[in-house]
Amino acid sequence: MKALVVLPTYNEIENIERMLRAIRSIVPDEQILVVDDGSPDGTADAAERVGSELGNIEVLRRTGKSGLGSAYRAGFAWGLERQFDAFVEID
Repeated sequence: MKALVVLPTYNEIENIERMLRAIRSIVPDEQILVVDDGSPDGTADAAERVGSELGNIEVLRRTGKSGLGSAYRAGFAWGLERQFDAFVEID
């Protein structure tokens, strides 16, 4: 089974590295998708840096704050296009 962890973010620069490392320690082989709603604080850039170190972390950059539900829908659509079997949502 191929699972995708969807993590919506907005202005999470203080937490993103710690969160991604914690998720990776629990599910070392699963794909993580950070769905960032245009965080002005650099959350998406930080997630990409951590992703390049830990692997299997992608960042879906959205241009504006569209809300949690919309972020999950975008993340699930991304995962369905890539044929993931299961989805885990983290808020």
